[in-house]
Amino acid sequence: MRKRVAFCYPFFVPCMNNTQPKITIMMRCAKLLAFIGLLAFTLTSCKQNKYYTFRGFTQGTTYQITVETIDTSDLKNAITQLLQDFDHSLSTYNEKSLISQINRNERAVVDDYFLYAFSLSKEIYEQTDGAFDITVTPLVNAYGFGFTEKSAIDQTAIDSMLAFVGMDKVSLTGDKIQKQDPRIMFDMNAIAQGYSVDIMADFLDHNEIRNYLVEIGGEIRTKGVNDKGNEWTIGIDKPIENNFMPGENLQVIVRLSDKSLATSGNYRKFYEKDGIKYSHTLSPQTGKPVRRRLLSATVISDECARADALATSFMVMGLEKAQKFLKHHPDIWGYFIYSDEKGNFQVSYSSEIKDLIIEVEDQASKNQSK
Repeated sequence: MRKRVAFCYPFFVPCMNNTQPKITIMMRCAKLLAFIGLLAFTLTSCKQNKYYTFRGFTQGTTYQITVETIDTSDLKNAITQLLQDFDHSLSTYNEKSLISQINRNERAVVDDYFLYAFSLSKEIYEQTDGAFDITVTPLVNAYGFGFTEKSAIDQTAIDSMLAFVGMDKVSLTGDKIQKQDPRIMFDMNAIAQGYSVDIMADFLDHNEIRNYLVEIGGEIRTKGVNDKGNEWTIGIDKPIENNFMPGENLQVIVRLSDKSLATSGNYRKFYEKDGIKYSHTLSPQTGKPVRRRLLSATVISDECARADALATSFMVMGLEKAQKFLKHHPDIWGYFIYSDEKGNFQVSYSSEIKDLIIEVEDQASKNQSK
């Protein structure tokens, strides 16, 4: 590069010499400008793309975003601002957020974030026969898994709250939410984190970043390759109680490129009272924590919001209904960990996932569905 800079200098001197014919000066100046452009391109191309990782907190959880880029000067601030804007719309952990205002029945106009999340939630509510329901909030709060203090709960209290649970009791008129009962509240935690992953991925796509991994609250979307030039690899945790460290006890590792992945399970969020285990996955139909053989549901799809919502839905529906759902939706893939009659871990997964698996727990049988 230094030799090129030195070599261009003789072109510069004649260009400034007024004794030269104008046409000669113009030709040599044109050569100079062309060379300067080539030099600028060469110097720019000398900058190497690198992989950078940004970490932080959002929506009451953590995020980790890894990208390949040349310049990160504005990227970090843009990521922070985008997540803050999303938080101000859909986070129930933010008392000033739009969803918190709607839950308090304050006058509020829905924004694009809320509109999309609400519409997709209603679509999945209908597809899953009510297994996914963002109005289950009063029950989530009562059991102590929401954004208010846990309250005493019995069958009478459950029946009372079920009277104002159901997506069929809410609608969107223009830019405002209509509730049949003012006690209806929304909790989009089972779809919002996945949706925020999609928002972030779309932002990176718009900025022509070709290789990235976005992870928010354990929900993931990838594109391209990692810093080794290989497909991204994602671990799925064993559904062991008190497995609070993601990645410490893995059931399987899968390759994931240009897809989204979300996992739901009852092995982290639960508590015991009077010898009874209460999990955070609640049935909108019964108002009670689900007790099924299905221990963990992982969903792979194009959209992380959809994967996030369906992973929760499958935990409510149970293994058999989840498998049936996948047969009618070939663009959605599932990996299920369940307990057999003897209490041993077993797995069932979509045929498309077979080629993605690069490491699997030896003692788990591999029964394919779909």
